[in-house]
Amino acid sequence: MPESKIFAYCRVSSIDQDPTLQIQAIQRTYPDAVLRSEHASASSRSGRPVLESIITMLREEDKLVVWRLDRLARNMSDLLEIVREIEGKGATLEILDQRIDTGTASGKAFLQMLGVFAEFESNLRRERQM
Repeated sequence: MPESKIFAYCRVSSIDQDPTLQIQAIQRTYPDAVLRSEHASASSRSGRPVLESIITMLREEDKLVVWRLDRLARNMSDLLEIVREIEGKGATLEILDQRIDTGTASGKAFLQMLGVFAEFESNLRRERQM
């Protein structure tokens, strides 16, 4: 069986944002990670080809690492879909900032709770903007 890999995903929403902080945080923890970055909104999964290619590359025992939950998904539906796909491949997800690892039962539960709050925060932001 091939050796497991760690893939890292960094995302910023706009061209004027810089993913450097995310990249540095991930490289401190996982210096040998296969790191990919993109400029795209996380309001949905569409239009995020880098994320899709990483998920496609994942194999059993691999890990996808993101700096913060909001870099991966902004709504519960997308988050659960992404996690299901990762787990369906036998891989895990780690969110560095919140110290969540879906390879553990407590990590899975905590991720779901954070996902609910992330979606709530997005909805509040949308209401304020209207």
